[in-house]
Amino acid sequence: MRDLDGATIVFDLDGTLVDTAPDLYRALAVVMADEGLPTPPADTVRLLVGQGARVLIERAAGRAGVVFDARKLDSLTERFVEVYAADIARESRPFPYVEATLDALSAAGARLSVCTNKRTGLSQMLLDAVGLSARFAAIVGADAVQARKPDAGHFLAAVAAAGGMPGRAVMVGDSAADVGTARAAGAPVVAVTFGYCEEGVDALGADALISDYRDLAAAVRRLL
Repeated sequence: MRDLDGATIVFDLDGTLVDTAPDLYRALAVVMADEGLPTPPADTVRLLVGQGARVLIERAAGRAGVVFDARKLDSLTERFVEVYAADIARESRPFPYVEATLDALSAAGARLSVCTNKRTGLSQMLLDAVGLSARFAAIVGADAVQARKPDAGHFLAAVAAAGGMPGRAVMVGDSAADVGTARAAGAPVVAVTFGYCEEGVDALGADALISDYRDLAAAVRRLL
C-alpha cells in the first residue's frame, strides 16, 4: 500500500533518530577538561543538546560561571568536532524500531529527509556509522542553510533536497527548535518523548506525541 506517495517525512537527528548523548558527552568532557572546567552531569548534557556543538560548549561553560569570547568558542568547537568525529558512534545507537519504521515509511511511498543543527558532514558520518544514511534522500545540516532551525528555511530546504513538496511534509523531532521550524513552515509536527527536550516535550505544542517508533506511521497518516 503506497498511501504515502508524495509525502516527505523530515527527521531531526540527535535525540530523535539516534541516541547520541553518550558520545556528545564524551567529546564535551574532553573540551571542558582541557579548559580546567567541570563537565555537567550526563543527564544535564542530554538537555543541552540540539543547537549544535558551539552552543553546547557555551552553555556547559556558563554553568561553571565561564563566558568565552567568539574566537575562543570557535577554537573549542573545532576541538570538540575533532574529538567527536574520531569515534563518532562509539556508544551512539538508533532508537528502538527506527530502522523498521523508516523502511515501512519508504515502502508506503514516503520520501525521508534529515534536518539537523549538526554539521552536514558529521551528520552523514554518524548516519553512515549506524547504518541509516542510505534510507534518506537528503541530509541537511546547519551549515547547509543560511539560517538553521527553528527557521522555516531549514525545514523547507530539507523537504526540497528530498524532492518533496512543503504542503505534504511532516516534521519529526524532540525539541522546541523542531516544533518551531515546522510551525514557521506551516507543517504538522510529531514529537518523540524519549529525546533531549529541555522544556518538557508535553509543553512543546506538537500535533502528536509518540513514545515508540512503531506509532509513527499512524501519526503521520493522521496528520497528512
